[in-house]
Amino acid sequence: MKRKSKICWCVFDLSGREEKLKELQKESEAPNFWDNPQHAQKVMKSLSRLSESIDSWRKLQNRLNDALELADLGDDSLSGELKAETEAIEEEVARREFRAMLSGEFDRGDAILAIHAGAGGTDSQDWAEMLQRMYLRWIEKHNYEAEIIDTTAGEEAGIKSVTISVGGRYAYGYLRAEKGVHRLVRISPFDANSRRHTSFALVEILPQVENDTDIEINPNDLKIDTFKAGGAGGQSVQKNDTAVRITHLPTGIVASCQNERSQTQNREMAMKVLRARLLEIKEREKAEKIDELRGEYTKAEWGSQIRSYVLHPYKMVKDHRTNHEVGNAEGVLDGDLDSFIEAYLRANVGGGKFLLTGPHPIV
Repeated sequence: MKRKSKICWCVFDLSGREEKLKELQKESEAPNFWDNPQHAQKVMKSLSRLSESIDSWRKLQNRLNDALELADLGDDSLSGELKAETEAIEEEVARREFRAMLSGEFDRGDAILAIHAGAGGTDSQDWAEMLQRMYLRWIEKHNYEAEIIDTTAGEEAGIKSVTISVGGRYAYGYLRAEKGVHRLVRISPFDANSRRHTSFALVEILPQVENDTDIEINPNDLKIDTFKAGGAGGQSVQKNDTAVRITHLPTGIVASCQNERSQTQNREMAMKVLRARLLEIKEREKAEKIDELRGEYTKAEWGSQIRSYVLHPYKMVKDHRTNHEVGNAEGVLDGDLDSFIEAYLRANVGGGKFLLTGPHPIV
């Protein structure tokens, strides 16, 4: 346990974070600190988050030292208490070891999940809707909040695209493992001859960024259209133009929202999506950060999938980046994604060299 904790401390870089904390504290004490309120608020937020994180690690370190001292006493009457505390600390170390993999700038925050049907026609649109259900189940299991921002229905079945806001701590850090093309192989329910079809859908994962993020948007670069929100009919259909579509003219990026009741709310949410996509472009321009947010945009078609879901002639889900596979395809489609997320994160942090053995479920 002591060896494992040292590895975690090395990854967490406690001394480096304490130095960063001192820098932020010194900056916050400057006489002109609040001359720029926007920057000051950003610094204070970082200072608070960093201080809380360091205190938490220090407490764990003290618990470990206390347990070691208890073990050194060699008192058999304390064996039960020591065993319980050891198991509790090991569980906490495993949890922190996994969280140490989520150290990116946006990993702690909320996410925007978008699904786009790819090559495959109606089957792919149905597949996109199956993926929507899968992720909503995963979100529910982890007590995250989900809000469907915008949906485009398929022509015959399923959906062409959907954008979902996912709220909760580390939502982006976990979900970024899902970005890429997902491939489905099954007997098509839309084929009268019951032939096997292959369908594709693209999953995008973007971090939700706050207004104080260094993303400058010139109002003159925006084209804003309003329209009536769609629905199933009756009271579900808005009679007023509450839905909002925003086009960023320099990049051609389009963000829309029709889920909220008021035009103002829809506009705010659409701006949040636009800001996230502009941030993605900014980060992609930095070569060393290409893989941190989403990676290169790839077409949803043959040969580019990150994961395959096979329902016929056998049942299996396999991630092609990590070779992790599960035979219970129904369970995966019901939201059991943790093993795939963990396998991806472990394979993409430090080459997996510092990681511990044994299962450490997402918590």
